[in-house]
Amino acid sequence: MEKELPSPVWENGIHTDFKASLSYGEYLNLEKILDSQRLLSGHHDEMLFIIIHQVSELWMKLMLHEINSARASIQKDDLESAFKMLSRVSRIQQQLIQSWSVLSTLTPAEYLEFRGKLGSSSGFQSYQYRLIEFALGYKNIHAIQVYKHDKLLYTMLEEALHEPSLYDVSIAALSSHGLKVDPGCLSRDLSEAYKPDESVENAWIEVYRNVERYWDLYELAEKLVDIGSQQQIWRFNHMTTVERIIGHKTGTGGSSGVTYLKKVLDHQFFPELWSLRTKL
Repeated sequence: MEKELPSPVWENGIHTDFKASLSYGEYLNLEKILDSQRLLSGHHDEMLFIIIHQVSELWMKLMLHEINSARASIQKDDLESAFKMLSRVSRIQQQLIQSWSVLSTLTPAEYLEFRGKLGSSSGFQSYQYRLIEFALGYKNIHAIQVYKHDKLLYTMLEEALHEPSLYDVSIAALSSHGLKVDPGCLSRDLSEAYKPDESVENAWIEVYRNVERYWDLYELAEKLVDIGSQQQIWRFNHMTTVERIIGHKTGTGGSSGVTYLKKVLDHQFFPELWSLRTKL
């Protein structure tokens, strides 16, 4: 005798008429999002390549949203509000890091089937990624030249270049809490990449040696270390994925590809928060 299967679960209160109310798809604008994967080749794996990069850009948008709000909170000396946002940034970074393992399923032979269709477009041109680097303190005036063709983008990046980074406002917080920071560090040219400063290192060391007295600053420091560490892992996974797929070929955007990505790994975010560990 056949076993009777349970009936599908359904609740009478579930909405089915959306003529006068907002549906899930409408709220998320799904039709537009899901219609944005325009393949330039007939190859199956181009869909993977496009979606990975589109999803990454969405995560980066959220990452910038959280970083900018955290930066504003730190400037108002509202460090506790910033902690939640910075924790969320770390979780977003984990999603971005994981995306490389999905893209790494693309083999060199498969990528060659549609790489030629990309023209000069490249992830190197991601303006959101550039904004993230600027927001974390890695400024590079030369990097904004690739956006000269778009006046609005170029202006936005130029403004971001001169804004205080997340680390700049954190260093200012050290000073506002009574720790000694060289005035020159506080008034430096914000359009330049941050360089290690002995007074900043000493101030952070003081925080780590007096955790109970400077608990909020200590917590802030550890949130920054989380973000800096995750960002380096993202960079490393990016480099190894690129090497796995195209080896040491020149990038589609004209960069040296893996060679360039390896050089970038030499840069460290929030340097004094790493160097102090040796001196404690």
